[in-house]
Amino acid sequence: MNDLLVIGFRTVLLYVLILLILRIMGKREVGELGVIDIVVFIIMAEVAAFALDSPDKKLIQSIVPMTILLVIQYGSSLISLKSKKFRDLVDGDPSLIIEHGKILESEMRKQRYNLDDLFQQLREQQVGSIHEVSYAYLEPSGNLSVFKHDDVQPVLALISDGVIQSRHVKLIGQTEEWLENELQGLGVSDASHVFYCSYENGKLQYQLKEQYQ
Repeated sequence: MNDLLVIGFRTVLLYVLILLILRIMGKREVGELGVIDIVVFIIMAEVAAFALDSPDKKLIQSIVPMTILLVIQYGSSLISLKSKKFRDLVDGDPSLIIEHGKILESEMRKQRYNLDDLFQQLREQQVGSIHEVSYAYLEPSGNLSVFKHDDVQPVLALISDGVIQSRHVKLIGQTEEWLENELQGLGVSDASHVFYCSYENGKLQYQLKEQYQ
């Protein structure tokens, strides 16, 4: 009976603690969770299970690891906010899978993404033919973003947090030198001063970082 009371108390306490941790981690849908988030959730579940399966063990032995996990996740979120390279390292970057109705086989092999998965996700978005697709991107979350020829076409960040996205620049058929020259023509001397830049309707759109506005 005593063990049941201990387990009941721990269940309520761990529920409140995990709820608090999730609130601190921020609002995101399950499909948008990053790799670090998933790892944190898995380990947190194991720690909680240990606390409930072993009522004879001190509760602090579970609370401390969960608190450390929270610190790790919160710290990684702050680093991700400031570093695009860290975000790409942890969560990855969208991969172009279809371009103007052509499946990019090499990119699919690189992402270990097969045709069955591709066609399933196209059907789920009511796309009947590859040739309807202008661009399709496999997102870091595993979702497929599809743009048809008649849709508003996707806009890629050429600069994010002051860092030139070389891969995106190449996708629009340009070079970093071209981008820097275009920015200088607009009065921007250094790409690192740019918070966000994209290429839309044949012209650059950009926003400077607050300290350079």
